[in-house]
Amino acid sequence: MEAEEDNLTRQADEIEALTAIYGDEWCVVDESNRIYCIAVSNQEEKQLNLKICLQVLLPSEYPSTSPPEYQINAPWLKDAERQEVNHGLEQVCSDNSGESVLYLLVECLREHLVHRTHKAQHAPPEDAFEDEESLISSEVESNVIFSSSADVLDCEIPPILHGEPISDRRSTFQAHLAAPISTVQQVAQVRRKLLENRKIANACHNIQAYRIYCEDRGIFLQDCDNDGEAAAGPRLLHLMEILDVRNVVVIVTRWFGGIMLGPDRFKHINNAARNTLQEHGFIHKDEHGPKSKKGKHKSK
Repeated sequence: MEAEEDNLTRQADEIEALTAIYGDEWCVVDESNRIYCIAVSNQEEKQLNLKICLQVLLPSEYPSTSPPEYQINAPWLKDAERQEVNHGLEQVCSDNSGESVLYLLVECLREHLVHRTHKAQHAPPEDAFEDEESLISSEVESNVIFSSSADVLDCEIPPILHGEPISDRRSTFQAHLAAPISTVQQVAQVRRKLLENRKIANACHNIQAYRIYCEDRGIFLQDCDNDGEAAAGPRLLHLMEILDVRNVVVIVTRWFGGIMLGPDRFKHINNAARNTLQEHGFIHKDEHGPKSKKGKHKSK
């Protein structure tokens, strides 16, 4: 008991120090379960605003006998680079066993971003251009926000509505929606506006799907984004198809609690979305099948 109380005291001191160092960048996800997150970026490089979201859970044994539980979220990280980052974090914990390591973990990620930027600056111009092209190919690339064109900046942002959170084993899911939308540019702008909320921006996943009905052509413009939660986007889009939701973008935020949920995570994502659509009056029919004639679909 004495050791646990000492750990809690050390944790409180560490969190207080990190809040002083990083300010609003350091975000409390669930204070009672000691879950925190921070979006780490290379502040010296403004051209590509790459960031890595680090979410940590502090067990009662931390820091004396157990390291923090953590997860990183950065959809732009390829497998080899992700393994390199994870190895660096594991090394930090191993080299500092019994010590407070959260500051070291954050700075380890920042050093990786600085090193990555340095390599990109010294790469052949065509390679650098190709890399940048791949990063900005998605109009609503998750967790990577680039300068928008004038038409995106000037488009009207519809109201953003929020649903009730769903919690399971320390993970929390919350749906957000905006309507009416009529262009893909509005989708991007809604996402940008939502991610101005630091707690949402620092979440592990912000899964997205939208459907826009083009009456003049009789087709649907629709797409989805997993944001690192494999297969979640298409499932969310399929739900919207079944419910015949039109001219709406739905984003479901997941804050990871350190415990794998397996297939249950998809149930919570879709339930959060369905409940929010229902609550705000966007479901007008039986979800077992659309009554209206289906239009053609076009992914964007």
